[in-house]
Amino acid sequence: MTTVEEAPVARGLPRLGEPAPDFEAVTTQGTVRLSDFRGSWLVLFSHPADFTPVCTTEFIGFAGIYQKLQERHTELLGLSVDSVYSHIAWVRNIEDKTGTHIPFPVIADLDKKVATAYGMLMPGESKTEASRCVFVIDPEGVLRAMIYYPLSTGRNMDEIVRLVDALQVSDANKVATPANWRPGDKVIIPTPNTVELAEERTSEDFIKKTEGYESVDWYLTKKSLEV
Repeated sequence: MTTVEEAPVARGLPRLGEPAPDFEAVTTQGTVRLSDFRGSWLVLFSHPADFTPVCTTEFIGFAGIYQKLQERHTELLGLSVDSVYSHIAWVRNIEDKTGTHIPFPVIADLDKKVATAYGMLMPGESKTEASRCVFVIDPEGVLRAMIYYPLSTGRNMDEIVRLVDALQVSDANKVATPANWRPGDKVIIPTPNTVELAEERTSEDFIKKTEGYESVDWYLTKKSLEV
């Protein structure tokens, strides 16, 4: 009897809601540890290689949102499997050719320890380069979001800022954010988890006493946040 061989299952990949893999690594700004970022949010991203066109546009883009992330108490940390000398030469070249200063550190992950721990290596795409990954880690060191892109596609910087905003608003207000949410838009309040609460959510009394709420049905109710 012929059986279909299953694809190997990746082991040890990070999981949302669990502590982010710890690391100590050499960067363009000295040695850093994950613990150095405790108390602030962290956006950790990987790029395939230095001195490549898409990555160069991305580094210019990340430099462009650096101040916005700082205003949100969020640090930025890059990574590739190139050497620290390659990183230094590249960021200097970017500034020389484009006038863009790269203010954030970049991990030189030559032994691929950090890339392996975070699942940044995708052999189906490349056996030598890290994929375009983004990881958002909260002030407690918990992994809160992951985004993976193919080697051919540069990232959208506005979406990374939006993601950080959404996570911070959700944490602060115990709410969720709808599709295409932007700061200032209505958020989603928790869905009722009993029949009684569901009935209450659709009652006239609830609608009258909850000014500013937008109730589509018992399971989908939005409200405005006070600024």
